[in-house]
Formats: sequence, C-alpha cells, structure tokens
Amino acid sequence: MSEKIDVAIIGPGNIGTDLMYKIKKRSKFMNLKLMAGIYSTSEGLKLAAQQGVETSSEGIDAILADKMIKIAFDATMAGAHKKHAPLLKEAKIKAIDLTPAAVGPYVCPVVNLDQHYDVDNLNLITCGAQATVPVVYAVSQVTKVKYAEIVATIASKSAGPGTRQSIDEFTQTTARALMDVGKAETGKAIIILNPAEPPIIMRNTIYLIVEDQDENAIRGTIDNMLLKLQEYVPGYRLRMPPIFDDMKVTVVTEVEGAGDYLPSYSGNLDIETSAAVAVGDQLASKLLCKER
Repeated sequence: MSEKIDVAIIGPGNIGTDLMYKIKKRSKFMNLKLMAGIYSTSEGLKLAAQQGVETSSEGIDAILADKMIKIAFDATMAGAHKKHAPLLKEAKIKAIDLTPAAVGPYVCPVVNLDQHYDVDNLNLITCGAQATVPVVYAVSQVTKVKYAEIVATIASKSAGPGTRQSIDEFTQTTARALMDVGKAETGKAIIILNPAEPPIIMRNTIYLIVEDQDENAIRGTIDNMLLKLQEYVPGYRLRMPPIFDDMKVTVVTEVEGAGDYLPSYSGNLDIETSAAVAVGDQLASKLLCKER
C-alpha cells in the first residue's frame, strides 16, 4: 500500500518533536504534513522545517484550515486539548491525544485499540499508564487483580513544563486507567521526578494484589505482553523477574528511549510517542482501506 494519510502535530515541544522524528522514520501509513505551534521561534518548528515538514505558528487554526489532514496528534497540555477537542471533532479530524486531558476513551495499543477505531478522540492516557497498564491487564487475564499500585520514576530532566503542570492529571488519569483498561478493582498511581546525575531511565514498580497466585501463569502472561510491547517500544524490558509474596506480585520494568530526538534516558516520553505512532498507523491503515 503506497498511499499515506496526511497527519499533523500540534505542540512542537519535546514530545511533539520526538513524535515528528518517529513518524518520519517509522510510519508506514502516515505522511506528516504539518507541525503547528504558537511561537514562530520554536526549536521544534525549526527542526520540522529542516525535515521538510510544513510548519505554522498559528496553532490549531492552521490544522483546521488544511482540509487534507485526517489525523491530528495533540502534544500540548491537558487544558489546551480540552479546547482543541471539539474543534477537531467539528472538522472531522481524528484526534490522538498525548495529554492527560482524558476527553476521549483511554487507549493502550496492545490492550484495547481494536475497540476504539471509530471514535473521534483517542486518549493515550499517560506515559506511566502506557508503561504499566499492559502488565496489569496481562495479569488480570489469568487472575483477578484486586489492587494495582504503580510508581513511575523518571529523570527530572525529561519532565518538561507540560508534564510538570499536569502532575495532578497524571496521577488521577493513570489510576483510573489501571482500573478501566488494566481491569484492576482498585488503582493508585505515583510519579517521582528523580534529579540524579547522570539521569536515570524510566523505571516502573507495579504492585499487585491478586486473587490466585499461579506463578507460572502470571509469568507467562507477562512475558507474552512484554513481546507485544517490544514490537513498538524496543527499549521496554523487565528489570528483574516478577516477585511473588503470598497474594502480592511485584513487577519492575524499565524503558530506555530510542534516542530519535530525546536522550535515551527519556523513556517516559519515548513510550508515549511510540504508542502514538502505533495508534496512528493503525488508524491511518483503516482510513486507507475505507478510501479504496
């Protein structure tokens, strides 16, 4: 299939710029037509222009004015996306939301994307959710998960202004996703910004209280999920084998970034942008099939 769907990114910050490189390098079905921001001097817009991408400092208005764009990635902030969402919907542009605004349904590509192809707004939850919800969901397939608590530790240097201003939304949205998508009965999320030098890569500690502790079944389902995640996040791995203690299971994972734009320690941003490309490519493929 040689055709591609035209897409745009709004928000030329760290996340948007990394996403730009990933779409350009890896996407099979998307053509990045436009990168939009609100500051003409933005480094992200400068880099996009160097990659041959059309740029604009007119924000979402530039995306709404381009009738060829079918998918828009919002890499701004939760508050901004709540304003963008109805405008994109009216323009019949599918929105893939990389903020914790939670306007649309929570989507984790390896868990539930197939349930949401037809919705107009897909929320990628948070980096913490993308890194932990698949593990919780995998375990929930072999035993009831009564409680899930995750602690996401990221390098302070990888947390930009948008991330820092959305900490409350991060914890609330991630906790809900552990239940709504991960299928835990109760969920809790904590994020830690570690100022260590040199910066650490993203690490996630996942505590689960389960109903039945079948160690072989739990290890097997986690290993299977790990392989699915690594198809689009090669740097995702277990830091150690799962730990079993009565009805408690502890899983520790880490995410090393691909280094497309951001340093490799920014695995927290890498898993979010990698998920965005995985979701966008599948949506674009569906749109191309409809157009044929």
